[in-house]
Amino acid sequence: MSLHTISEWPCAGRVTAHAVTLSSPSPVLFLTAKAPQGALVTHVSVADSDKQSNTEPSVSNVLQDVHISAQLMEDFLELAKENTDKDLETCGVLSAFLENGTFYVTTLIIPKQDSTSSSCQALNEEDAFAIQNERSLFPMGWIHTHPSQSCFMSSVDLHTHYSYQMMVPEAFAIVLAPTDSSRSYGIFRLTEPSGMSVLKECQETGFHPHKEPADGSPIYEHCSHVYTNSNLRFEIFDLR
Repeated sequence: MSLHTISEWPCAGRVTAHAVTLSSPSPVLFLTAKAPQGALVTHVSVADSDKQSNTEPSVSNVLQDVHISAQLMEDFLELAKENTDKDLETCGVLSAFLENGTFYVTTLIIPKQDSTSSSCQALNEEDAFAIQNERSLFPMGWIHTHPSQSCFMSSVDLHTHYSYQMMVPEAFAIVLAPTDSSRSYGIFRLTEPSGMSVLKECQETGFHPHKEPADGSPIYEHCSHVYTNSNLRFEIFDLR
């Protein structure tokens, strides 16, 4: 894999992000949007809750804040459009650096993947790990589309996210559902300890129902620690 720097700019804190071309395995050029002079940091609004998620954070210990660019979500949706038009899911890996107690999502990696209308399996995951290791980034979670379904976390999604949240408690999952008129996106995490315990004990694969947590709480919830930052630059690696 060769890397060519096209441009660079200051990011949050002291980090510098780059727009890049990946000439192998396939040529990709992607640039981010222009940043305004002053950063606008906004808490992510929570849509109406459904029966499987709520708006109240479950974990007793305070999570560190996470900042992400709303433009990153829009750009990912645009990159996923060809799959979305074919009713195929698309997934990507979110990576962040930590500074002064806040995580900043500055890298989106779209790996090679196998997709169906209701699932997406990342391939060659070592390529994403290599990019994260080179930049000393934390695996902050993942983003994926529901081309023709509503905005929710399926049982398969929950198992996928469990691995991320085991590594980094602040990790979150973004679901983009362009055909859901009531809620086009959601930012979710497993409840702690209830949801995490259910997933830890579950040995089933594929789509299946999960038992309700013993304390009656939901398995997953809307994130309360994620903020959009209008001044946050990011880079995208499309490895497909």
